[in-house]
Amino acid sequence: MRTRTLLSASLASAMLIATGCKDTKPVASAEKASESAAVTPARISAERLMAHVRVLSSDEFAGRLPGTVGEEKTVAYLTEQFKAMGLVPGNPDGSYVQKVPLVGIDGDASLQLSVGGKTIEMQPGRDFTAVTQRIVPKVDVQDSELVFVGYGVIAPEYGWDDYKDVDVKGKTIVMLINDPAVPDPDDPSQLDPTMFRGKAMTYYGRWTYKYEIAARVGAAAALIIHETGPAGYPWAVVENSWTGEQFTLATSDQNMGKVPVQAWISNDKARELFASLGLDFSALKQAAVRKDFEPVPLKAKASFTIRNRVREVESHNVVAALPGTEKPDEWIVYSAHWDHLGTNPELDGDPIYNGALDNATGVAGVLEIARALKQSPPKRSTLFMLVTAEEQGLLGAKHYATNPLYPLEKTLAMINLDVLNPWGPTRDIQIIGYGQNTLEDVLAAVLAEQNRVVAPDEEPEKGFYYRSDQFEFAKVGVPALYADAGGDMIGHEPGHGLKKRLEYNANDYHKPSDEIKDDWNLDGAAQDLQALAEVGRRVANGDAWPQWKEGSEFKAVREASLKR
Repeated sequence: MRTRTLLSASLASAMLIATGCKDTKPVASAEKASESAAVTPARISAERLMAHVRVLSSDEFAGRLPGTVGEEKTVAYLTEQFKAMGLVPGNPDGSYVQKVPLVGIDGDASLQLSVGGKTIEMQPGRDFTAVTQRIVPKVDVQDSELVFVGYGVIAPEYGWDDYKDVDVKGKTIVMLINDPAVPDPDDPSQLDPTMFRGKAMTYYGRWTYKYEIAARVGAAAALIIHETGPAGYPWAVVENSWTGEQFTLATSDQNMGKVPVQAWISNDKARELFASLGLDFSALKQAAVRKDFEPVPLKAKASFTIRNRVREVESHNVVAALPGTEKPDEWIVYSAHWDHLGTNPELDGDPIYNGALDNATGVAGVLEIARALKQSPPKRSTLFMLVTAEEQGLLGAKHYATNPLYPLEKTLAMINLDVLNPWGPTRDIQIIGYGQNTLEDVLAAVLAEQNRVVAPDEEPEKGFYYRSDQFEFAKVGVPALYADAGGDMIGHEPGHGLKKRLEYNANDYHKPSDEIKDDWNLDGAAQDLQALAEVGRRVANGDAWPQWKEGSEFKAVREASLKR
């Protein structure tokens, strides 16, 4: 067995909570965080964190897929933990859950690419993935003309339109992942900082945008060309994430406004397709980074068939509240997603996606922050929310953002935890989406008292700010902080933190191998959580509300919501 049994792990966790579990290891070495009197939340324990992770990532939780026994066990465990802490139900209806209506769609997809009467072999999973969010038994797209639309972006603020009024209705649009990689005119080896934020990915670069714009222009299918660097993850992540049952929020129109087919094609197969047409893929990529790029009709046709098995699923966000002592109607939210990818019996070997780092660690972090803040409740209320279906497109967070349990205009801040640091203490904490709002300034002040610093995201080109639950809160205007593991690791050479993250992304992200490792050291995670607990406490006790900074795309949304 790779993990302890559920019984033994649950008992261990219960004992840790009951006894208070004092740490036996220091937070850091000689450069450890100072025991600042300003950091008042109770001590967060690396040992307790590990106990929660062992339970949640055990085989008994079956990969924590929504709508399965894994969800049942997860929701029960989390509810039990919140009750044991003495936290009150987070839902005003008196329960510890917010129901999230999902529809599960398990589709069998086929794709045929035809070039000059010849067919290019396309193997599901290996060469392409194709799903639909339309809640229908079958989707058929036959002999659809292919059009290469560069990056598929319409961005008026940058004077950018990849479609140029070309009619793509009923066609399959083929597009590149990420933002247009516009070179700096003064230094072509760098990206132009005035276009799409230079190296940092904007929302235009995310696959979610690509499929949204495909629906707007009336395409029958959207086919994204995968490239590991621009995507931020290898093809295996696409294969594992976009095969098997997919979830969507239930809607009155059965999602008929979505593009019929959402698909990816591997880089090798995309190059094979372009070569068979006598086209230079690299040259077309270069052309696509210019404003004057024109869509390129491809003398090829695509036929997709997706046969669906559809089921309705009542999933759940788990919610607990710590009422404020003076302003109970104003809220701070801590969030992490409890879900992962479930199991895949067709895999050779281990079939369970245990999701230890992603995101049993984040869930454990919210539980520990809740325990710490409970010891001395702040003036404003705190909602601890563990959301469903993040891996399916941030669906649990999206449902809360559109159906909030407490008014968003009374929600001061959201702090999200998604994949904690398992490799030991650091001198810094990275801010994902650096420069967005003043919550990072509060964190900087807290860290200064610990002789630590904030650092910008080391990989802004991967668009992590748009890839986790804080994005759904940001979209409705709530200032949201997403902090990640620091890169300056104590006792290691420079760059060790980034090296470990890249190894995880290449070897374990969205794979069954995402399990507790022998080299894990959660002292660094506990150190980071201590700081994030203090950020929430200071905001909850302070006079100033967090604000979006100038240049943030979310600033106007917040200002409009507070005027209503």
